[in-house]
Amino acid sequence: CVFCGGGRACITCEEMGCERCFHLPCATRGRCVTQYFEQYRAFCSDHCPQQAVQRDPEPDTDCLLCLENVGVRKSFTTMVCPVCQHAWFHRDCIQGHALQAGTSAFQCLLCRDKDRFQQEMLRMGIRIPRRPPEWETAQEFADLMERHSQCDARHCLCPGGRRQAEEEGPWQLLLCSSCAAEGTHQYCSHLDDSTAQWECRGCA
Repeated sequence: CVFCGGGRACITCEEMGCERCFHLPCATRGRCVTQYFEQYRAFCSDHCPQQAVQRDPEPDTDCLLCLENVGVRKSFTTMVCPVCQHAWFHRDCIQGHALQAGTSAFQCLLCRDKDRFQQEMLRMGIRIPRRPPEWETAQEFADLMERHSQCDARHCLCPGGRRQAEEEGPWQLLLCSSCAAEGTHQYCSHLDDSTAQWECRGCA
């Protein structure tokens, strides 16, 4: 192992031509990535996958889980949701959350995307157990998993009311692209038919 010097039960980097090997417990300390799906591949710190998001955290951006600052640069220890690109986490924090949430509840805490978020986290070495969340008891936390589904415009003009939503047209419901906690019908906020993204007053 390149980190502890031991020679038994080592994992070799999957990159062709790379002979670096390491123990599984040493991988995180050495900033290596082990992918816990399909072939369970492992990569050393020089060849580990990188997130494709071409941005760094804004100044004073906090991890959504521990509420501590994530720094000003993308790094091995900081990760971002590939969908909304606003939700930042420490690697250790999102790994701990994944172990508690399991595949059925592990999603971005900001935009609530599940499929792309899980795919990216798996690719980046986050282990997600195939099981329900540890905290699930009956319907106690069901409301936390629901997607926002009403128009929050000051004056909702939809004849069917705030909860009516159509796939397109003036009564299409758009959720805030930053927080996903508020929504509006296109017509109620005087948006053009071509508008695909909208931000609530608190995020704009």
